[in-house]
Amino acid sequence: MTVRLTDEQPGPARARLLVVVAVPAEAEAVLRGLGGTARRVPLPGGALDRVAHPSGATVDVLAGGVGPGAAAAAAATALTALSASTGDRYDLVVSAGIAGGFAPRAPIGTTVVAGAIVAADLGAETPDGFADVTELGFGTVRHTPAPATVALVAEALRAAGVDTLVTGAVLTVSTVTGSAGRAAALTARHPDAVAEAMEGFGVAEAAARHGVPSFELRTVSNPVGPRDRSAWRIGEALGALERAFAALPCPALALPAPAPQTLAAPAAEPQAAGQPPSHRADPPGPRRAPKEAGRG
Repeated sequence: MTVRLTDEQPGPARARLLVVVAVPAEAEAVLRGLGGTARRVPLPGGALDRVAHPSGATVDVLAGGVGPGAAAAAAATALTALSASTGDRYDLVVSAGIAGGFAPRAPIGTTVVAGAIVAADLGAETPDGFADVTELGFGTVRHTPAPATVALVAEALRAAGVDTLVTGAVLTVSTVTGSAGRAAALTARHPDAVAEAMEGFGVAEAAARHGVPSFELRTVSNPVGPRDRSAWRIGEALGALERAFAALPCPALALPAPAPQTLAAPAAEPQAAGQPPSHRADPPGPRRAPKEAGRG
């Protein structure tokens, strides 16, 4: 089957963003926030919603499934389909949805812009404790969105009246936290963690392999810790997600990141395969703590 992801919004106002969420309820909140008109576009194994944003930008919204594996596969499918059908590529990939927040930094209703996207449980248990795959020598557990992108998004949200907003590490986990003990262990390993979700690192990995920058935006539905579904506020978090995307500066986010300034003019170090300058995998360093996704 040939998949056509043709762009119906050519010209200087064109901006193509891919937003990947886990479940349809999150996609619906994002679409309400974006406004404009949307149409369904087929993908292998599913479909996405293409929005003609009022600003003139084009935004694709994809519900890719729960967990880092499903998120990575869905994001990679959309990235590959666009490249194969048009020779084009997305300007930015956004992992979005609801999340668990680490108290007291990110209470329920908080909007979180990730300063780091961390795979918190990708590694091995050892006699000395948990060791992530970076420590084991098998890859990276951390992606860092461009600081300019993080600042741009945070500034736009605050200007739109989103007062409860924090930046920090958003942890990707395959098993959401359900006890005080695990929450404490995560915050000990990742002291700058503000939220825990299940898809961000998978989306960031897919984007990096395609040379496309990414970032993560979450709204908090529940505290990370003992599992208490009566304390979850999913509707409140989805409302915050809708408001965040209503304020998202879509055209500005699609502008190329400026080249880094250097004092001298030596040849730039080559980027690692699949890592664009604006979205890098960091070398080994301190790890961060996960968050509980308000699902399940």
